[in-house]
Amino acid sequence: MGLIHGDLLPDGQGEAQHGMAVFAHEQTAGKGQRGKNWVSQKGLNIALSILLKPYPLSVPDQFKLSVCIAVSAWEFFSKYAGDETKIKWPNDIYWRDRKAGGILIENVIQSSQSASGSRWQSGWQWSIIGIGININQTDFDPHLSNPVSLKQITGKIHEPIELAKELCSIIEKNYQSLIAGNFMNLFDKYQIHLYKKDEKIKLKKGTRVFETTIKGVSETGQLITQHSIEERFEFGEIEWVL
Repeated sequence: MGLIHGDLLPDGQGEAQHGMAVFAHEQTAGKGQRGKNWVSQKGLNIALSILLKPYPLSVPDQFKLSVCIAVSAWEFFSKYAGDETKIKWPNDIYWRDRKAGGILIENVIQSSQSASGSRWQSGWQWSIIGIGININQTDFDPHLSNPVSLKQITGKIHEPIELAKELCSIIEKNYQSLIAGNFMNLFDKYQIHLYKKDEKIKLKKGTRVFETTIKGVSETGQLITQHSIEERFEFGEIEWVL
């Protein structure tokens, strides 16, 4: 994956290419899950976008790509921050109970009619993977409840661009493993390092707030919980009460 510094392609690069990575030195309108903003101070953090053409993965495999990217971000961050690094479902990076990074994957899926005209086929054309990881920032928006950076954890200043290159190398390794058919290896890591696994937490669904135990995540991306009964939730159905 090539890392291109800045928001725009250099002259002569032409159209977007599979595996292209763009590093933003400054992000003024970062996008997070559920339309939330991702705030990143200039020159202090990783703000990375990666473009993938996900063949041979198909539309039902979208969560597999999410697992691959989340595990890659976990591998990267835990190298510096240690074993207390976890993956919060579906793909945030947490250290203890504080958020260190977030991932947003937007997929371009197009439908086309078969040659016979008898049916429509869906094709997964592109994935745009946005990754934001707090590296050297120590002053955060007071409205953010639980942010943390690598500098706050380690007490050291790090070089965001070099770390972004390292992260891209890890993603490349795991992505190649994924498309070679080794999803379960990645999924096992995802489950082992899942935030709050086998612990009681509070969740909110609509007006209902309830206590439950996180048991794991299904291969299709549902959060599996257990209280008086087992319940499974799709992303967007619930909120964490931390």
